Parts: sequence; C-alpha cells; structure tokens
Amino acid sequence: MSVTTAPVAGSIGATRRKRTKVPVLVIVALTWILGIILVALLADYLRPYGITTLDLRSRLQPPAGFGGTVRHLFGTDELGRDVTSRLVVSIRISLMIAIGATVIAAVFGTTMGFLAAHFRGWVEQFVLMLIDFQASMPFLILALSVLAFFGNALGLFVVLMGLYGWERHARISRGLAIAANAQGYAAAVRQLGAKPLRIYLGHVLPNIASTLIVSATLSFPEVVLLESGLSFLGLGVQPPMTSLGNMVGYGREYLTRAPWILLAPSTVIVLTTLSVSLVGDWLRDRLDPTLS
Repeated sequence: MSVTTAPVAGSIGATRRKRTKVPVLVIVALTWILGIILVALLADYLRPYGITTLDLRSRLQPPAGFGGTVRHLFGTDELGRDVTSRLVVSIRISLMIAIGATVIAAVFGTTMGFLAAHFRGWVEQFVLMLIDFQASMPFLILALSVLAFFGNALGLFVVLMGLYGWERHARISRGLAIAANAQGYAAAVRQLGAKPLRIYLGHVLPNIASTLIVSATLSFPEVVLLESGLSFLGLGVQPPMTSLGNMVGYGREYLTRAPWILLAPSTVIVLTTLSVSLVGDWLRDRLDPTLS
C-alpha cells in the first residue's frame, strides 16, 4: 500500500503547489492595478499643477529626457497645461466611471437574472427578451443617441455605461440560480420558511459570487475602452474635467508635433485593460470548479 499511495500523494501535492503558484505576469498586472488605484486615490497630492493651469510660454514642451525639463515630467499640451497633472486626474475620473459602471451592470444584471430564475413564466420570457434586445442592439449607437439627446452629464454617463454588459451578468446569474434552486441547499432553506430575498441574497448569491466576480473583471476592460471611445468622440467627459479618452481625443490633433499628449493616456489605457484581463483570466482558472 505504501508503494502505491506515495506517488499519488506526491502528485496531489505537486498539483496543489502548481495551483497556488501565481504567474509572474499576474503579479505584474496586480502591481500595476494597485499602482493605478493608489494614483487615483492620491491624485490631489500627486499632481504638481492644476488641470486648467495654463502656461502658453511652455506649450508643446516635450517630456523630460527628450528636450523638456523636470518641471513638466511628461511634457505639456497645446495650451501649456501639464500632461502629468492631467494624466493623474484622468486616471481618477476614468477609474471612477469604469468601477461605477461595472458595479451598476453587475447589480442590475444579477437582479434581473434572479427575477427570471425565481418567477419563470412570462417574467423570465420578458427578461430574456430584454437580454436579446440588448445583445442585438449596437451599444455604441444607443449611447451616441442618448448622449446627443439628453446631454452628457457625468451621472448620466456613468449610468449609461452601467447598462453596457448587464445582459452577460443576467444570463450567468439566471443559469446559476436555476441550478441552485434545483440543488438541495436552496430547497432545504425554502422548506424551512425562508423568504425568497433571504434565499437569493444569503444562500444563492454567496455560492455563485466567484463566477460573477470573474465576469465583472472581464467586462471592466470593455467599459474602460468604451468610455475612452466615447470621450474620444467628444460625447464623454467634458471640459474642464478630463479623462483618458478625453486626453486621447485632444492629443490626436498634435500626433505628429507632440505625440506625448496622446501616447501617455493611450499607454495607461492599454496597460490597465491588459492587466485587468490577465487578472480576470487567472481568477477564472482559480475559481471555476469545472477547470482542473
């Protein structure tokens, strides 16, 4: 018996060590995400100048090390505004919009999925109809129409971004809730007299939370890119506020003369979306019970 069980125990230990080991790319991605969050939280202390402070004598000054000075680390834009200061504040605004929109999409989508799983019948068919309509309608066209008609206040913009991707959370939560209702623990709690709200929030949601978290991490980069695209088109964050997409939109006018205006926010967008996607894929592999 000892001869046969030793290799098995060794293979189990190796598998556990392999599962607990965090890849280097994921560590780098987590470090970048943590740094971005710290920059967003400490933006008022990190920015050396105001985002509307003009210095026409220093307009289009290159970054330090490329002919510029340390006073403007990433150079200045067409109005002499410090790119570093605007980049720091843009990170805060874009991160706030992306997090707020992701939370709205996750909460709304999960709620609709639970309603469809609980009531079934015509309620489920109505929710599925909304999901199919959302999936078939190009969201960019819908966003352009709403923002052009109602204006682009920041609150409306965040809510509108929150409507992007909710159908993904609704499909996932509906399917998992139906499976949970068919399992023993949900039926047992229901037979004990628990109300539906307690069943779904206290028992079903904790059991499917890992899948919903992974789904949120995978939709977060899409929200960042969508916000950047709308701001690039001039329908997102409006002056005097600034965002990463807003900076890219203004920087395209000076791509040949002052590429640093566009490259700084573009680099942050690419690295942030890539980092969140890497962490989301890693979490999916770690939390999905169907993957070995």
